[in-house]
Amino acid sequence: MASVPAACASRGRTTSPDLYAAAPFGQARLIHFTDCHAQLLPVYFREPSVNLGFGDAIDRPPHLVGDALLQYAGITPGTEFAHAVSYLGFTESARRFGKVGGFAHLSTLIKRLRDESGPGNSLLLDGGDTWQGSGTAYWTRGRDMVGACNRLGVDVMTGHWEFTYLDEEVMRNIDEFAGEFVAQNVRLTDDAIFDGAPAFDENSGHVFRPYTVREVGGRAIAIIGQAFPYTPIANPSRFIPDWTFGIRASELQDLVDSIRQQQQVDAVVLLSHNGMDVDIKLAGVVTGLDAILGGHTHDGMPKPVIVNNASGRTIVTNAGSNGKFVAALDLDFGPGGIRDFRYRLLPVFANLLEPDAGMAAYIDEVRAPHMDTLTEKLAVAGQLLYRRGNFNGTFDQVICDAQRQMGNAQIALSPGFRWGSSVLPGDDVTMERVMDQTCITYPETYVQEMTGEQIKAILEDVCDNLFHPDPFYQQGGDMVRTGGLDYVCEPLATSGRRISEMTLDDGTHLDPGKRYRVAGWARVGSKAPGPPIWEVVAAYLREQDVVRINKLNTPVLKGVGRNPGLADYPART
Repeated sequence: MASVPAACASRGRTTSPDLYAAAPFGQARLIHFTDCHAQLLPVYFREPSVNLGFGDAIDRPPHLVGDALLQYAGITPGTEFAHAVSYLGFTESARRFGKVGGFAHLSTLIKRLRDESGPGNSLLLDGGDTWQGSGTAYWTRGRDMVGACNRLGVDVMTGHWEFTYLDEEVMRNIDEFAGEFVAQNVRLTDDAIFDGAPAFDENSGHVFRPYTVREVGGRAIAIIGQAFPYTPIANPSRFIPDWTFGIRASELQDLVDSIRQQQQVDAVVLLSHNGMDVDIKLAGVVTGLDAILGGHTHDGMPKPVIVNNASGRTIVTNAGSNGKFVAALDLDFGPGGIRDFRYRLLPVFANLLEPDAGMAAYIDEVRAPHMDTLTEKLAVAGQLLYRRGNFNGTFDQVICDAQRQMGNAQIALSPGFRWGSSVLPGDDVTMERVMDQTCITYPETYVQEMTGEQIKAILEDVCDNLFHPDPFYQQGGDMVRTGGLDYVCEPLATSGRRISEMTLDDGTHLDPGKRYRVAGWARVGSKAPGPPIWEVVAAYLREQDVVRINKLNTPVLKGVGRNPGLADYPART
């Protein structure tokens, strides 16, 4: 692999009076989007004000928020680009610059990027989390998004939430997908191999094609798929019982070596759903990768991270979420491989891009049978409702408050998902916005008794997934949200010792041996007995008229100091 010039890193973001204009560069263009979470229409989406990093990850993307991120990337505050990548002044800037994303607008931008690069000189890559996240995706079992991606012209994709449908549904959707689905790290279990379960390669046990080689700009580029490695832990394994996952770094190294020795490729790219921190570590231990185009952690990276390793350098990027961004990586080849590159993260502003007529018509067709449900007005937002952030968001609090009230519970727990659109103050909270926040294939709710000790164990386990010092043991989500419960969190403490001083809203300390009535949803193991979470939240909102958060249950953070991944946070030491 040719060494990527260090100077390229300083050219990571280029903008102009036309946000999307740039001079052609190199021979091949890789166009990348990821984690759109089935958002076919433009939405509002607030970036986090809390994205903590420690150790090697401190002072480094993606763990920079607000002003720290703008300074790192050289972005002028108050601009449309600053609004796209940061939470700063979100409500006012959202009203000024409008909604983002939407597949009709995405289609227009992608066609422009393809036209700029010329016929045969571009490849469209989808990093996954595409078939889940909206009401229409849930009701069609992801098929609406397969149709949208076929019209978008996706060439290659990998996955994560795609695997939360039944295995036969996953296979059916892949059969209908016009591009290639790749995942080197998904294998059959030993029992499934013995039973003759279907696989791309029965000898190796690969369920899906591990990689593909495409000619782009007259150069052979290998695209290796890396699905989310912790799928059967973070999501129900009962949906995909024959498949095993993992990071599989050694197998990836063997595959890269084999491709370079046997395929005579000009570049090797990993299309990843690991999460940014995992990808950065992987780039340091796996040689021969020219670039990792990543997803899962929803980090919109205005500049790539350049990782040095034994064979040279690897470009590591992440292209945000919710259809909000498209990334363009332009590659210039010399005799020894990649000689130089240009990277741009392009916000998809619906006000600046004309919607593609064909895609818009398809979206209208998909949504038509469900419009009465999607457009039901449940309440009015009395403040900004959003999710994204390590510990809690106002829409998460609405979900927790709904569970507590409707389930007559003292405490509510809600998963730390990173998807879910935002609602501006004064706007209607419709059933569609509730579905955006809750729409999964295991949405059933529960109310049960738990001891204080059990509740602490849950918080400790999720906290370790988030703040484990080794990125390979991080699962890339955010902390479980709590309703009616406050606590102190010390991210740098050892496993099992990060959570302390747990108190109810009335100030009563949680007794480890006492039992409490706890409401929750999204049980990963056996199916929960209650109604879907969106029914619980909708019933609660219909009683509210105007939704206001009386108390946001966020932990007091201990030992974080002046961390650049933390801004506008009221309680820290």
